Amino acid sequence: MIRVALADDQLLVRAGFRALLAAQPDIEVVGEAADGEQALALVRERRPDVVLMDIRMPVLDGLAATRGITGDPALGEVKVVMLTTFELDEYVFEAIRSGASGFLVKDTEPDELLRAVRAVVGGDALLSPGVTRRLIAEFAARSREPAPAAVLAELTEREREVMALVGMGLSNQEIARRLVVSPLTAKTHVSRTMVKLGARDRAQLVVLAYESGLVRPGWLG
Repeated sequence: MIRVALADDQLLVRAGFRALLAAQPDIEVVGEAADGEQALALVRERRPDVVLMDIRMPVLDGLAATRGITGDPALGEVKVVMLTTFELDEYVFEAIRSGASGFLVKDTEPDELLRAVRAVVGGDALLSPGVTRRLIAEFAARSREPAPAAVLAELTEREREVMALVGMGLSNQEIARRLVVSPLTAKTHVSRTMVKLGARDRAQLVVLAYESGLVRPGWLG
């Protein structure tokens, strides 16, 4: 069973998500929170696999709550998917940098929401269709001057190449085509790179690709 927690200050939004998720045989909704402080307490108590976290909430916003989760080693297995009203919400950039595994717009189709929950549990970053490269471009535009690339010393040449392609927004299928390898081989390279760098998921690998200077602004074409 995939254990999901819901954090949103709108009762109707939570009710809609709960009804959809609870109807699935492989998903269990383990609790709800109306603000970020409640969300943190809920996550610490119930240890869900995935938290669907609204960005804008009272008491403690979703960004602060996300940092509280991703910064706690005891919660290292918990994945956070941010919920937003707009695809290019000004806070989405900071959400990814704060450790969120991705984001979804609230009017996402039901099938897409279910796919997202299942995908993020498998370690995939989740970004609403069509905005991945734009989000990465925005990250690149705002990112600091890269630090020395010592973080990359543990990677093989192929792993650096794969990490760069992840940083450019390519999926495993696209990486496989670019490198002329199987999708499984591409996924294996991505997974090994994440393990070596201690990245929580693919989204954090994108952040590291830019902050290490492996990928630079303007490379997206």
